[in-house]
Amino acid sequence: MEIKTINTLEKQAIKKSHNELGRIGFALFFLVGVLAYSFISSGGVPNNVFLAIAAVFGGYMAMNIGANDVANNVGPAVGSKALTMGGAIIIAMIFEAGGAFIAGGEVVSTIKKGIIDINAFEGDTDSFLWAMMAALLAAALWLNIATMAKAPVSTTHSIVGGVMGAGIAAAGFSIVDWGTMGKIASSWVISPVIGGIIAATFLFAIKKTIIFKEDKVSASYRWVPVYVAVMSLAFVTYLVLKGLKKVWQPMLNIFNDIMFFSVEVTKKPTLEVALMLGAIVAVIVYFKVKQSIKSKLTNLKNDRASVNILFTVPLIFAAALLSFAHGANDVANAIGPLAAINDAVMTGGISAKAGIPFWVMGVGAFGIAIGLALYGPRLIRTVGSEITELDQMRAFSVAMAAAITVIIASQLGLPVSSTHIAIGGIFGVGFLREWLDSADNILDEIEQDKAEIEDEKKRLHALNRELDLLNQKTDMTDQDYQRITNLYRSIDAEEEAIKAAKKVLKKDQKNLYVKRDAIKKIITAWLITVPSAAVMAACIFFMIKGFML
Repeated sequence: MEIKTINTLEKQAIKKSHNELGRIGFALFFLVGVLAYSFISSGGVPNNVFLAIAAVFGGYMAMNIGANDVANNVGPAVGSKALTMGGAIIIAMIFEAGGAFIAGGEVVSTIKKGIIDINAFEGDTDSFLWAMMAALLAAALWLNIATMAKAPVSTTHSIVGGVMGAGIAAAGFSIVDWGTMGKIASSWVISPVIGGIIAATFLFAIKKTIIFKEDKVSASYRWVPVYVAVMSLAFVTYLVLKGLKKVWQPMLNIFNDIMFFSVEVTKKPTLEVALMLGAIVAVIVYFKVKQSIKSKLTNLKNDRASVNILFTVPLIFAAALLSFAHGANDVANAIGPLAAINDAVMTGGISAKAGIPFWVMGVGAFGIAIGLALYGPRLIRTVGSEITELDQMRAFSVAMAAAITVIIASQLGLPVSSTHIAIGGIFGVGFLREWLDSADNILDEIEQDKAEIEDEKKRLHALNRELDLLNQKTDMTDQDYQRITNLYRSIDAEEEAIKAAKKVLKKDQKNLYVKRDAIKKIITAWLITVPSAAVMAACIFFMIKGFML
């Protein structure tokens, strides 16, 4: 039996190692392709070796973004079983790459968030190249470490830390805009708190208007179209403001060329325009959803499961739209420094803004998609199921928090992280669930379970004590032997009762609480992201400088 078990474990280990080698091999194949294309396409240009190596670092960074950050967009949908893992990965790959290519823009800031003063390099192109390469590699390494530890962290904060550390190593502490860094640090608190409050508010509203009602079917018909319409309003507004901001002006120019009337061309979409477009879509969605639910009324049961089903399709759309907006915005975390290096190599100077060649955008877009496909499931499971138990309603509330928080923060000028918002939203619905369950006396049931376990342990202790006393007797009678036999049976029964009671207690606690260990791990990772990436970037910068000089 033991040999059979060992053989089974051996086969599983071999299969797992083969899968891991396959993933590593595919990732290396992509990076080698990036290296070869970059080197060949820039042949004859001074410092083209730097550009080729930087392209590899950019591809590595993009894969780590896909492996870590994209989980925030699709994790709740997978955890709630609105999407399968495979379906979520396919949707995210398509929309992440689509967002990067379609709405990633033609120009990117070379210094993320303006955290360092580009003039401090004083025209020293070599130091600038080394700093950007160090920032890219450090951010990618930190994301890789965080992904291995199953800790969802902000890729923006990772690259910010990398740029800051490399900048300090190149030109000293005065290069950093500490006011901007202070704002970024404030997002560690702002993002999860706002996300958690909004997610918990929506979940409580859904429970109050539907779940706690006697007739859940009628309540669903009345309220689900309202919630989905509000979601449409939020997501269209979010998509216009964040996902289309880099291509807004070209889009309006095309619109004016093909229409018989013209609209004012602005550089970026305004909140008013985004809200107007969102409102139009929301009205259409409201009537469509109401009509859809009406056709299903006879098949809906008066229970929570039927209500959850109604939120499945909106969740799939939310995952797709979040992925599109993420691809349009966060691809810059991978290609921003790479575009800066490409611009510096090609022009021999340092620019605050750099054009994005198509191949550079391809490195970012395909890198994110490949990283997601190869290593995304690890973080998707963490976000979707290892913090708190999610169903469709809870996942819907988290998605709403992601969109609304970004809209509010962008209008108020508050620095927020999409990763922190999503995780904060999951914490929010988890703690609301905990609070509501405690209000329903489940905490009292848990305390009763604990008391029963203690009573069982006391009885077991008494039985063991009596058995020890009997075994110490020298003149055993038939009654004593019979009593010993009965004691063994009673001890076995008590041990089984304790095991069963512990299982019930563990199940109750699992269903009730947000996992505290997950909270500690994630918050710790958030706090050390910027300093960790900064220290690594500074070390890498000095290594590159020492190697070159």
